[in-house]
Amino acid sequence: MTTPLPVITVLVADPADRPPGLATLEGRATFRYTDAAGLEEAVQGADALFLWDFFSSALEGVWRQCDRLRWIHVAAAGVDKLLFPELRDSSVVVTNARGIFDRPIAEFVLASVLAHLKLLREGYDLQRDHVWLHRETEPLRGRRALVVGTGAIGRDIGRLLRAVDVDVTGAGRTARTGDPDFGEIIASSDLPSAVGGFDIVVNVTPLTDDTRNLFDRKVFAAMKPSAYFVNVGRGQSVVEADLVDALTSGELAGAALDVFQQEPLPEESPLWDVPTLTISPHLSGDSSGWLDALAAQFVRLAELWLAGEELPHPVDKQLGFVPSGGA
Repeated sequence: MTTPLPVITVLVADPADRPPGLATLEGRATFRYTDAAGLEEAVQGADALFLWDFFSSALEGVWRQCDRLRWIHVAAAGVDKLLFPELRDSSVVVTNARGIFDRPIAEFVLASVLAHLKLLREGYDLQRDHVWLHRETEPLRGRRALVVGTGAIGRDIGRLLRAVDVDVTGAGRTARTGDPDFGEIIASSDLPSAVGGFDIVVNVTPLTDDTRNLFDRKVFAAMKPSAYFVNVGRGQSVVEADLVDALTSGELAGAALDVFQQEPLPEESPLWDVPTLTISPHLSGDSSGWLDALAAQFVRLAELWLAGEELPHPVDKQLGFVPSGGA
């Protein structure tokens, strides 16, 4: 009697938008492709679920139909839109796109900081108006940066900043010393008393109960007036109204936001009109070839899973991220 092949359901946003390269797994698994509307039927009898539609939260609504599910892979670094109580309490293994976005996001952070210190935005405005105005820019060497979020992406940000002579400290759930990448890690709960010592503050935390609204009026008021804030983590970690107030009052020199509480950013949002704020549409990790890399990562993991091997770097479903000890 032939043993039936494992069933892998692939959730896509558009039926025509399928991840490339899955043909290499043909003959070893049966694939079902579906959008959110067909997910309830497609998860029945499925052994694995690949969330190519990585921002979908449709799984919670069809969880009762997941009668055989053992593994979920989401093609994103953050899993906050995926996790819900029943999934957290289940034995289903969850993996994410760990490693795919690390260097692109680190490069984006470095570019954002350099653009601020080297007055590139102001230079573009002057060029557009045909104005020749000599100015002095600020050096990056010797600046102090605090990277809030000590997972794999935060560590790559720290390494890249350190490579250009920035003094880097980390902030995470627990304070500690002797970290291989950051040296010292302060507790994120101590941000109001710590951020005043830094010229650059970068948020790359996952969204959890502890990090929601982490950056508020109290934290922004404690920063140096010359400090620069970059958010490449989650929009819900920042109280946007408080950031607008800090920037418009001059309490904070500038900021770059790649993520927002609501995406796409509404046309009426006051963030659009803050002169010292740079906005980008959640693209910091999306460098050329990223979709191919996401699909290839799933194929590698699926080969391990089909061979009965343990999947590396699973998400801690209670914490909501891959613990930094695995970094």
